[in-house]
Amino acid sequence: VQLQASGGGLVQAGGSLRLSCAASGRTFSNYAVGWFRQAPGKEREFVAAISGSGTSTFYTHSVEGRFTISRDNANNTVYLQMNSLKPEDMANYCCAAANRFGIPVLIGAYDYWGRGTQVTVSS
Repeated sequence: VQLQASGGGLVQAGGSLRLSCAASGRTFSNYAVGWFRQAPGKEREFVAAISGSGTSTFYTHSVEGRFTISRDNANNTVYLQMNSLKPEDMANYCCAAANRFGIPVLIGAYDYWGRGTQVTVSS
């Protein structure tokens, strides 16, 4: 599975962005997909994940109620809608795919990683 994240950019605090993760290579619906982010000087952290069917989702606490993960298996794409952005959301965001049932949250559970997209939030 090849993954490519896009949609990052510069936004003011309180604004919104929608990230996309385009996948190719295998049956996309067999893979759970997660979004992760990494800020300078910090470790990569889990943000959100969605099951292969799209029926289950999970978020890290700091983004609950502000971010929404969704997927379009017909178009092999996963989205991350980010609203009410805060300066602490600023990071490089990447997507990853896991050939597993459910919604894994651990970095080690993911088999394929894409290149990230930068999100910059000005205060």
